[in-house]
Amino acid sequence: MVVRGFARRAGGRNPATIRALKPVSPDHVALGRAIRDLRVAAGISQEALAERCGLHRTYVGGIERGERNVSFSNLLKVARALGARPSALLALAEATQPATAQAEPDRELA
Repeated sequence: MVVRGFARRAGGRNPATIRALKPVSPDHVALGRAIRDLRVAAGISQEALAERCGLHRTYVGGIERGERNVSFSNLLKVARALGARPSALLALAEATQPATAQAEPDRELA
């Protein structure tokens, strides 16, 4: 298939535009791991989760790998699709981080 002068494989992307995404931070990786753990425990695929959320499957994969800085609205969508509270996702993510990644002392909000 030829699109705008680029030869492309069917279903593939232009190799010149593909870039490897790196994890945003250890916090993003921990959140992604928490989401993946809940998804696997629920027995659903990334594609099924993405459909439930109304998000693209590659975006969900990027969230799970910590490559995406997920917005609050998308975090709500993912949590609802998993049948979990957003606070539970964040607590699970915090619990999976190594102690060295949790640099700030715990503070309670007033």
